[in-house]
Amino acid sequence: MRVFVTGASGWVGRGLVPELITAGHSVVGLARSDAAARTLRAAGAEALPGSLDDLGTLREAAASSDGVVHLAFKHDIAFAGDFAGATDADRAAIETFGEALTGTDKPFVIASGILGVLGLPPGVVATERDGLATAASTEDGTHSTNSSSNSNGPISGSGGRIGNAHYVQALAGHGVRSSVVRLPPATHGTGDNGFMPVAIGFAREKGAAAYVGDGANRWPSVHRDDAARLFRLALESAPAGSVLHAVADEGVPIREVAEIFASHLGVPAVSVTAEQAGEYVGWLGRFWAVDGPASARITRDLLDWRPTRPGLIADLKDGHYFG
Repeated sequence: MRVFVTGASGWVGRGLVPELITAGHSVVGLARSDAAARTLRAAGAEALPGSLDDLGTLREAAASSDGVVHLAFKHDIAFAGDFAGATDADRAAIETFGEALTGTDKPFVIASGILGVLGLPPGVVATERDGLATAASTEDGTHSTNSSSNSNGPISGSGGRIGNAHYVQALAGHGVRSSVVRLPPATHGTGDNGFMPVAIGFAREKGAAAYVGDGANRWPSVHRDDAARLFRLALESAPAGSVLHAVADEGVPIREVAEIFASHLGVPAVSVTAEQAGEYVGWLGRFWAVDGPASARITRDLLDWRPTRPGLIADLKDGHYFG
């Protein structure tokens, strides 16, 4: 297949592009800078200049491709406080792809999230069946989850992104083989520029590796290369309307993560209150106490996906995060 990929030079994209090419596909990657274009060409992909705001470019690229993988998201403005702006841009891109692919039966795969999005009570293991679209949510972009008064969230602002995922699910009824791959917050590996290195940076800056309370709250995780393989499998064979979990470790206790930080950085691991979390991990404070284990049993059975790369704890202990 000729596959158009947004976010192709990003963290997951840098794993997906060689995964697709090795499997015999050709890749056209959206490149919003000359540096991104050089990275894509070096990996054997074609670079298409543009950004998520260039809707005409997105439409043409989707129409001329055999499938689309949408990884890009404006994390820079989302984490700066404009989550609504980031999800609005994401929705515009998704709708553009949907219009171009309607009636073609071509695959359309997007990246979404798990932690703090589904709004499940603490300790409940999220499955692919949680947070699915309802008729109302697909029509108006709102979301419906199994939330409760003692839930983890959902994290403020996340409703727009889950609404976007619902929209993609609904495209299955319009002649698009759409699927949603939910990524855990710790999508790790060498070269990671996500939550783990950010948390390590805060621990180094503050002189302490913090966890909230007893630190028993858990985050799901996956190695970037295993996630990339799942995106390829989804593109090739996921049934229309599928929701998939890119989860290898069902739940890693944050205290264990903080203790590895402390060991490598030579700082103490300290328990803090939820109210103090922001002082120690900055904007990560709203996520750091979330207990959000997740399963990928349905995904593994559906696509015969078997993670083979190191888990989060082994990857952290390897030391490359602290160089």
